[in-house]
Amino acid sequence: MVATASHKPSRKSVPVHQDRDRVSPAGGVRWDKKMSNNCAMALLVYTMIQIFFVLSFIKPGGMSIAPYFGLVLLVAIIIPFCRKYEKRWENMAQSGLTGQSLAARFRKDQVMLWLLALGLPFVFVAIIKGISAAF
Repeated sequence: MVATASHKPSRKSVPVHQDRDRVSPAGGVRWDKKMSNNCAMALLVYTMIQIFFVLSFIKPGGMSIAPYFGLVLLVAIIIPFCRKYEKRWENMAQSGLTGQSLAARFRKDQVMLWLLALGLPFVFVAIIKGISAAF
């Protein structure tokens, strides 16, 4: 008896397409993608602080609807601000700056973004408290 070997059809490997136009020349770091991720996370944290912290300071009885409109306004303001950061980093990644220069600028913008995202809700509460104390 002769044993027959089973042949599986061979698979041809398909080349993986990489989007080389989007890779930053500075060591392959995608600064625009990193800033986009930071903006998305900062927006999420900012909104959560707005919902849980700020709304706990707004008493439903006796206060007008103005603070709620203020919350909507603050969220509406922060979204274009984050988009501006993303757009800036899309352009900056293509600028040809060195990796060290981009890293320093990224850290500066990242710190500013997070200071605004974490600080703006508390500033809003202080303004609302000041207005309600004055009236």
